Amino acid sequence: MIPFFRRAATVSVFCAIVLSAGLSPVSAQTRQVPSSAAELKLSYAPIVQRVQPAVVNVYAAKTVQNRNPLLDDPLFRRFFGGQGMQPEQMQRSLGSGVMVDASGLVVTNNHVIEGADQVKVSLADKREFEAEIVLKDSRTDLAVLRIKDSKEKFATLDFANSDDLLVGDVVLAIGNPFGVGQTVTHGIISALARTQVGITDYQFFIQTDAAINPGNSGGALVDMAGKLVGVNTAIFSRSGGSQGIGFAIPANMVRVVVASAKSGGTAVKRPWLGARLQNVTPDIAETLGLKTPSGALVVNVTSNSPAAKAGLKVSDLVTAIDAQPIDDPNAFEYRFATRPLGGTTQLDVQRGGKPVKLTVALEAAPDTGRDEIVLKGRSPFQGAKVANISPALADELRLDAGVEGVVITDLTDTATAANVGFQKGDLILAVNGVKIVKTSDLEKVTRDGARLWRIVVVRGGQQINVTLGG
Repeated sequence: MIPFFRRAATVSVFCAIVLSAGLSPVSAQTRQVPSSAAELKLSYAPIVQRVQPAVVNVYAAKTVQNRNPLLDDPLFRRFFGGQGMQPEQMQRSLGSGVMVDASGLVVTNNHVIEGADQVKVSLADKREFEAEIVLKDSRTDLAVLRIKDSKEKFATLDFANSDDLLVGDVVLAIGNPFGVGQTVTHGIISALARTQVGITDYQFFIQTDAAINPGNSGGALVDMAGKLVGVNTAIFSRSGGSQGIGFAIPANMVRVVVASAKSGGTAVKRPWLGARLQNVTPDIAETLGLKTPSGALVVNVTSNSPAAKAGLKVSDLVTAIDAQPIDDPNAFEYRFATRPLGGTTQLDVQRGGKPVKLTVALEAAPDTGRDEIVLKGRSPFQGAKVANISPALADELRLDAGVEGVVITDLTDTATAANVGFQKGDLILAVNGVKIVKTSDLEKVTRDGARLWRIVVVRGGQQINVTLGG
């Protein structure tokens, strides 16, 4: 792929002002200050005209049951005689999306279509199409849709290499803010590799001051070559509107999710390291003799994992992956997750103050023996979906590497399990004194019934003892 800084020089709009004195001579020559009044009159219109047809509006709707707490009382239910029971209501959401394949494949944010019963895609020319959800990935807050029953070839956006971006590069944000219709805003890349945003599992965002507002979610962030550099996903705001701090998921992560959808997968396959990493605090940095608190410290390695086979050890400090510096575990996870399966990657590690290079195989985590079931017996777990923990499931739910047992993988809002306070990711250790090792253990103990339930749960690494009535 041609590097971004070379492409920018060929576009008939002015390039970003170079503020960093640390850029190489080549970069400085290809990113220039406008040199004449004529250059200042240049327009973004050619880029917008080429990009707009590939940016769509996404409409999602789901049916929700309004819950009237008075109707939980048998007296009120008898008084109303079955009338006025919880009516159904249609809940709608609006977002944006990007056409990434001419057959009608659209990428958007997962939160735009989460729980939707019906999804529609509206093109820039006002035509609307029914769409189906092909893949959802809550870890990146991305989803892939496919337009139904269409043999048309649609306009698409090509992916840029988001690793080529520099702070100060000019970008355009395109979406449907507040439902007013397709809108274009411009700005610059304000920062790269934002890892303390707290939006998704993979904390590595492009920050921009291009105006992003509600409704822009899932829309395109494009460079001056008209290529997709990111998918707009969130804003920092005290008012609900744009305050010049918007965040986009980098195109290199979007590419991974789209590739999984194109291959027919219903879940995203990523490389599995098999090790737990933590931030380097100033105290740890001082202990290790580091000048700055950067890198990712290894605190656990799962046996027989790619990390273990590569020779990674507890207390190793990972400083780079394929020569790209690593500031913290979030940066490592993003870099590692965007590597293609099937090959290898090289880690730069500090071990006992000495540099070590390790080659890690890029393999998907094994996902066998889940035995996932929905518990239907009369118990506090009624309606919960549970599974045996596999390495893939532990990675998906962000559980400690090497943890074993039975975990709640999903539950509906109306399930008894949700009403009593259970959450996705809860690890069930014991019920009424019976150790829970696999899903069949939990199914048996809930099938037997009880008037009192003594439950031991691990949530967020903390063990919780709960007693509930039958």
